[in-house]
Amino acid sequence: MPDLPLLLLSRDRHFHGLTPDDLSRRVRSGELARIRHGVYTDGPGWRKLKPWEQYRLLIQAAAETFEKPAVFCRHSSACVWGIPTIGHHPVQALTFKNDGGRSRAGVSRHFAPRDGVRVVEREGLLVTDRARTVLDLAAFVPFSEAVAPMDHVLRPDKGRRLPAMTKADLEDRIGANYSAAAGRRIRTVLAFADPASGSAGESLSRAMIHAAGFEPPALQEPIFDAAGNLIGYSDFYWKDAGVVGEFDGEEKYSKPEYLKGRTASQAVVLEKNRENRIRATGLNVARWDWADLMAPGTLEGKLAAAGVRRRRTRSGSLDALIRL
Repeated sequence: MPDLPLLLLSRDRHFHGLTPDDLSRRVRSGELARIRHGVYTDGPGWRKLKPWEQYRLLIQAAAETFEKPAVFCRHSSACVWGIPTIGHHPVQALTFKNDGGRSRAGVSRHFAPRDGVRVVEREGLLVTDRARTVLDLAAFVPFSEAVAPMDHVLRPDKGRRLPAMTKADLEDRIGANYSAAAGRRIRTVLAFADPASGSAGESLSRAMIHAAGFEPPALQEPIFDAAGNLIGYSDFYWKDAGVVGEFDGEEKYSKPEYLKGRTASQAVVLEKNRENRIRATGLNVARWDWADLMAPGTLEGKLAAAGVRRRRTRSGSLDALIRL
């Protein structure tokens, strides 16, 4: 479990010598944050957390208040596994009673037959296994949001010592667990998924590029200068258009494994120098970040302005006309 602030349960306040008024007063002062009915945590610590860290603590808070053991699924299971997801979501858990599922107290319930679910214990919580987690996401969330989790599990998670999964193994798990329509959605995501995608932002970008009708880019393409020296590997590359696409995620300028001992400002300077070297080869460079992905039409406009071409439709193919 990540190093997160501790939880204070209202039912345990007596052990800390606190009254309900004490809790309310500390929430008003910001000393405590009320993150769920009857659950509090350190206020300053909560506000310093990244959104996905806050979500992980919300899952823990829900587990502490459930009367019976619960199996977390979909986005919540993904969070526990360290699988990236897109957007903000409620805590999600399974129900094995086919009553349509009930959502209450900030937790969404989803029905699944018990014999089709593999449950594992991780970080003290019961969650669906990795395969079921990403298959559920592919089945029930929009295509653009389902690509990042699927890309992630197709490559080893070295930090958590988890092996890569294969498309064949994942397809085998579809079986009779999903409807025909859900199975088709899963297979569409599986066919598109690519372990070469380096981050959730790159995966979302690739899905949006596809949805916007652009030609598919090459991933992690090596770029060389005129002397044959390697400049680096591009996130996206369109050879015919002469365009390199770069997604600027926060991790490039904040995570130690990317900084490699450099400061954030040094990383920015190095990235700018790298871009100048790429442009010196005659290639055009299009850059975007999370804010651009969240603003409708922004990524599409940047790629069109850079000269990235649209995919040809079958009816617009000259070769197909010649074969008639």
